[in-house]
Amino acid sequence: MIEIQNILKTYGTKTAVDIPQYHIGKGEMIGLVGNNGAGKTTLFRLVLDLLKADRGEIRIDGLQTNKSEEWKQFAGAFIDDSFLIDYLTPEEYFHFVGKMYGLSKTETDERLQPFARFMNDEILNQKKYIRNFSMGNKQKIGIISAMLHQPRLLILDEPFNFLDPSSQSIIKHLLKSYNEQSGATVIVSSHNLNHTIDICPRIALLENGRIIRDIENKDHSAGQELENYFNINE
Repeated sequence: MIEIQNILKTYGTKTAVDIPQYHIGKGEMIGLVGNNGAGKTTLFRLVLDLLKADRGEIRIDGLQTNKSEEWKQFAGAFIDDSFLIDYLTPEEYFHFVGKMYGLSKTETDERLQPFARFMNDEILNQKKYIRNFSMGNKQKIGIISAMLHQPRLLILDEPFNFLDPSSQSIIKHLLKSYNEQSGATVIVSSHNLNHTIDICPRIALLENGRIIRDIENKDHSAGQELENYFNINE
């Protein structure tokens, strides 16, 4: 699904991302973990062609991301609230996103139904613009909009941020079920090791822009290794 070859991104003398080679297979669910500044968000922005790399290339389903637009039809992502159009209501925004992917308003409304519990009666029919919602509810709107067109590739940066414990539990279930039932490739970054270990069978550990460990997380086996790493580096 994703092939990273010789990717380098620097800011002055700081190396933000330096990955000689990395492969993410179709249908995998992968967690990216690392301390602040490790390069998680920069890597996502490079994959999504939101940043220009200093060198190297990234391919999604064989399509070079900076030379093709086709992959955007089957990819969904939410990085932060800059992805939202905050002068729209959630309904307007969902219908706008749905229209971009050829969905009618009726189809969009139907696809919102599985997220009803996640929205918790706090998103729809509130008669207010996205900019007036809490950070947690903005996060929910962004996650839902990324999943609305049922993408084959889903990328979420810190999806558990700003969510209350109940919502964190619900989105973990939604993401795991989506991966298992659709066969989509799902990549999430998180500072919360427990959530990442719970849902991701494979975990990439980033440090200073480099993937220093690629861990198979069978039956939560990555927990001790990650705990040891972050304890050492406190």
